[in-house]
Amino acid sequence: MARDVRVVLRGVRRAGSALVGRLRARRTRPADTLAGPPRRPLAAALGLVAVVVLGAWLGLLVLGSVRAPVGPMDTRMTLRPSVSGGTRIDVSPLGALELDSHVAPLRLDVDVDRLDPVRSQALVDHPERLAGLQEEVARDVGHGTLDLAARSCVAVVLGATALGLAVYRRPRRALAAGGLALVLLAASGGAAYATWNPKSVLEPKFSGLLSSAPSVVGNARSIVSEFDIYQQELARLVTNVTKLYDVTSTLPAYQPDPTTMRVLHVSDIHLNPASWKIISSLVEQYDIDVIVDSGDTMDHGSAAENGFLDPVGDLGAPYVWVRGNHDSRTTQRYLERFENVHVLDDGRAETVAGLRLAGIGDPQYTPDRSEKARGASVEHMAGIRLASALRAERAAGTPVDVAIAHDPTAARETDGEVPLALAGHLHRRQMEVMEGGTRLRVEGSTGGSGLRAVEGKYPDPVEASVLYLDRTTKRLQAWDEIRLGGLGLTKAEVSRHLPKENRPGAPVSTPPSTTSP
Repeated sequence: MARDVRVVLRGVRRAGSALVGRLRARRTRPADTLAGPPRRPLAAALGLVAVVVLGAWLGLLVLGSVRAPVGPMDTRMTLRPSVSGGTRIDVSPLGALELDSHVAPLRLDVDVDRLDPVRSQALVDHPERLAGLQEEVARDVGHGTLDLAARSCVAVVLGATALGLAVYRRPRRALAAGGLALVLLAASGGAAYATWNPKSVLEPKFSGLLSSAPSVVGNARSIVSEFDIYQQELARLVTNVTKLYDVTSTLPAYQPDPTTMRVLHVSDIHLNPASWKIISSLVEQYDIDVIVDSGDTMDHGSAAENGFLDPVGDLGAPYVWVRGNHDSRTTQRYLERFENVHVLDDGRAETVAGLRLAGIGDPQYTPDRSEKARGASVEHMAGIRLASALRAERAAGTPVDVAIAHDPTAARETDGEVPLALAGHLHRRQMEVMEGGTRLRVEGSTGGSGLRAVEGKYPDPVEASVLYLDRTTKRLQAWDEIRLGGLGLTKAEVSRHLPKENRPGAPVSTPPSTTSP
């Protein structure tokens, strides 16, 4: 790193020397030869800004980091230039998590270097100390941040001043560059303070091995009920990471909340056999109660493809399915043979694991070239039939909790009739709360778009979601979005999300009722 810095400084110094030489030559020329274009103050100002920014960045790169203990861990905190800001925490070798903690041209990087064995053993031997860990963590982070701020001020001033001196060879110009760098850092720090979001820890994005350990952030129920104090969540995160290190090769098992129902939403598998292993792993990892497949499980819907569906019977959870536009009636009849599969069509409703669901199959079967696709009009009609069935269920005293359709066009017709509607078809995630209060969630492709993954420049990701519903009210409490790298990629991310109405201070809203009138 030092060698790279010297190379950069040497290049900048040569460029500055050449510029100074040209300026001196202009001064020694006779007055009549000096007539030419006027001086360019804008170019000079831009040059000074470039020196300030580059010098400040070099200063942060060389000097802008501090080592600080945070609970039982030794960490290194660093400020880095960034377009969007935020905080990145690297927990080697488990992976990393990103927090949308602030919006500023500076990102806070926290690298967990190691777990101190003495402090970790003290926590294991004296578990009562965990009760005071949150205060210790908050104190350690506060001290580390103050040290980092002071060191960063020195780093940017020294970096900009040194570079200014190398370029301009004038102490006054160099000091001006250092002062401007300090002002720039102060302004960035002010922006970070003004946009600081202490609750960002509740919606982290995980990557690496951490994405397969949902117990690191706890279950959805605890996050909804405990997210008023940032230090508590940060302390719990540190405690759980300590446990991860303590068990070394064995990640902790997810402990489901008995008051929360977990629904795995998958869609558009498109004949990808890897999807079954992914679904089975998620069912086991999250202790899933119900799997909902919103269609396009097949690619052509032919009888020759039916054997692809055989793993459905061994997934370890009830499987609720609606027909997509790539699924035929032959596909539907084959799935109806499995004991754990619940095929929903024509507005049919069933209670599965305590959850009342209703769905309708896609009215179009596009692989059959003998029948022309009829467009959005038939999707609207299918949605109207589903909405009518929902009203009939509510009038009969058996209100539906979740409506399922393959095409979002049909699912939108259920607005106001059900709290939650699920769909697929688009191969990309979407979510909206419609005018009538129904939340529509469109899942991406759990099969990475199947064979279509090789058509584009970049492979489509494999996507699925775990929905957390309250067992009593059947309301959506939170959801985890799982995203795996597409064909040939190994990147994995899990991000936690909360509905706005579940956050503290949110106005009380009245979603569509599922109680009988």
